[in-house]
Amino acid sequence: MLFVAVLQLTIVLHVRNTLVDSAGEGARYGALAGHQPADGAQRSRDLIAQSLSSAYAQGVSAGRTTLDGVEVVEIEVQAPLPLVGLIGPAGILTVRGHALVEDP
Repeated sequence: MLFVAVLQLTIVLHVRNTLVDSAGEGARYGALAGHQPADGAQRSRDLIAQSLSSAYAQGVSAGRTTLDGVEVVEIEVQAPLPLVGLIGPAGILTVRGHALVEDP
């Protein structure tokens, strides 16, 4: 039982870290001069589909927001928690990536 619990935690952390990295990379791409936040969302979807599965890339959204008085691009990813068998919590994992907007 302990082995399955450790395995479950490892898989969840791997998926979370991959989603955080993809959201951050998408935000950086969408914040470049000449790009839109939607470009960053598509970049995140592509990275998630390549790294994990397209099932995890369904809940990607993008927009511009203000964070601490600075305009940023925000990519939000909502994905299901991966489960090993029927053990573990069911739910949604939400991560966000931010990048400073680059204006020409």
